[in-house]
Order: sequence, then C-alpha cells, then structure tokens
Amino acid sequence: MNIAIFASGAGSNAKKIIQHFEQHNTIHVALVVCNKPGAGVLEVAKEENIPALLIEKERFFSGDAYLDVLKEAKVDFIVLAGFLWKVPATLIDAYPDKIVNIHPALLPKYGGKGMYGALVHKAVIAAGEKESGITIHYVDGHYDNGDIIQQATCTVEAGETEASLAQKIHALEHEVYPATIEKLLMEIMANNS
Repeated sequence: MNIAIFASGAGSNAKKIIQHFEQHNTIHVALVVCNKPGAGVLEVAKEENIPALLIEKERFFSGDAYLDVLKEAKVDFIVLAGFLWKVPATLIDAYPDKIVNIHPALLPKYGGKGMYGALVHKAVIAAGEKESGITIHYVDGHYDNGDIIQQATCTVEAGETEASLAQKIHALEHEVYPATIEKLLMEIMANNS
C-alpha cells in the first residue's frame, strides 16, 4: 500500500512516519504533499528521498484536488500530519475511509476550524484541564469531526506551559501515530485479501 502524507509545517510527524515504514515489506510512503513553499516537511521529503508535491489553493479546492497526481503515484491511503487546509469533498469521495488525521487534543474538545498547534494547547491550559492528548480520526467533510480511531492521553501539570504541553503532545504523536497507521493499513490489506 502506498501512503501520501499531507503536511503544512516542519514535518516532524511526517519524518517519524517515513522512518517507521522505511523497511516495511508492504507499506510505502510514496508522496509528500505540502501547501506551503519553504515548509520544513519539503526538506524532510528531500532528505528521505520521497517525491514531494507543492499544491496551490485554487486547484486543490476548485479543480481536481490533484487526484491525477495521487493516482499516478498509486496512492492508496492519505495521512494528514499537520496539514492545515480542510480536505475537499473531491478527495474525501475518492478516498472513502482512507484519509486519517491527527489532532493535538482529546476530541471532541478543542477541535474545529482554527484549532491547531499552540492555539489548542493554550485553550486546554486556559480551561484548567488536568488531561490532554492526541486523537487520530478519519477525515470527513468537517474539521476534526470524523470517527475516532484512537486517543492517547498525557497529564496537564500545574504550571504547564504551551511549550511544555506541546512537547508532551509531540512525544505522544511520534510514538502512537505511525503504529496506528500501520495497524489500520494491515487490517485493510487483510480484509482485501
């Protein structure tokens, strides 16, 4: 199975996913898709020898959503790893239950439009939460709304800062996301055989 990783930022999750599948017999990262020129994830793709596609808004939302490029790369599954654009219906329809996202909080709390990165951690701390974590979920037509696949938690300590909480969340993401993707894809392959 071929994965496309969609990312907008530094690419730390993308890098962990790529490294997780480097030696895998049946799962391969075929493409990195990015919407920001100069984003760190493009450098990650280059370092890891993965083809990268820089996309632009008009074609993504009003055109073919780059479906032809994804088909050409034989992409079977899409992983969002810090991708900040909403996924258009064209793509969701072409990949039903084959697009997953990771969110840096325990959905349904602290999700939705505009809730990403430090903004999420700030809201969690401001609300006095004792626990935060990550949510891995399927992508549907709404922000942070699809069926939840897995959640993992961490404590929010007294005096926690956005930066310290972000570190805990990143550690969880790096540990849990690649393994969860592998488990999902192995189940899909088992069901298709």
